[in-house]
Amino acid sequence: MNSSVNWRPTASIQTLKKRAEINAQIRQFFAQRDVLEVETPALAHAGVTDIHLHAFNTQFNSPLNPEPANLFLQTSPEFAMKRLLCAGSGCIFQLCKSFRNEEAGKQHNPEFTMLEWYRVGFNHLQLIDEVDALLQLVLKTEPLDRLSYQQAFLTYCDIDPLTCSLAELKRKAEYFGFANIAQVENSKDVLLQLLCSQVVEPKIGCLRPVALTQFPASQAALARLNKDDPRVAERFEIYFKGLELANGYHELADVKEQQTRFERDNQARIQNGLGKISLDPHFMAAMESGLPDCSGVALGVDRLIMLACELNNIEQVMSFSINNA
Repeated sequence: MNSSVNWRPTASIQTLKKRAEINAQIRQFFAQRDVLEVETPALAHAGVTDIHLHAFNTQFNSPLNPEPANLFLQTSPEFAMKRLLCAGSGCIFQLCKSFRNEEAGKQHNPEFTMLEWYRVGFNHLQLIDEVDALLQLVLKTEPLDRLSYQQAFLTYCDIDPLTCSLAELKRKAEYFGFANIAQVENSKDVLLQLLCSQVVEPKIGCLRPVALTQFPASQAALARLNKDDPRVAERFEIYFKGLELANGYHELADVKEQQTRFERDNQARIQNGLGKISLDPHFMAAMESGLPDCSGVALGVDRLIMLACELNNIEQVMSFSINNA
């Protein structure tokens, strides 16, 4: 027997007990609001087109089929949950494993736990209120602050992200020490995301959670554009003590616009040397049938537990991290 193998859990038993208590709190929170708990597959026949998300894929070798089926571990349960919404499920939530073939470190593990929920009839501002209520319950936080993406950049970067030119953005990135990236990068969104993660995020949500709202339309993902100001999307992210906790949308329901965005993603994937991802036919058919007016949010449970336990490494709240799984 190899005595050097570290078989022990990366989280303490005390932390695992606290984790179980928080999971029970979350379920009770939604039970009191009559939100249905659901389960959806971790494996699906389609991946996601988002250029920033990288899915694990595998093959299903069925004795009934001569050719193996290519399957993807889901980066989130979003598409399957929206299919349930289209089928008339009403408000739903899910605590589940999600998988991303990306980095592993203090804040990331390729296999992680996500809390995702959808509220029929809610806009994104109402959903922010509900996220706030959950954080106050679990973390005993003060009510969260709200800050627009535009105001955050004006305050911490002294630049308007909605009106600045690429040249102005390059100069600003150089000013903050990212000249090596600014000199070769020609995407405004990449530079905005760089400044947001490296300059803005460390300065917000230090004492109480903050909801960053009104993201640029080019970063809408699957959110609706604001009717009064189409330069921005009805999207928000929640930050607290240096951690991005949640990402939410007033969900896009226009299937034609959805397809256009997916095709745009695939064009960007090709330009960046990534493979084109086929659109999920089940999801697109469900959206054709009609998604109810709703808002949804995905929250990182492991990071929530890190905050609740005052720990600074994600492996400290997991039974076994990727390093000894």
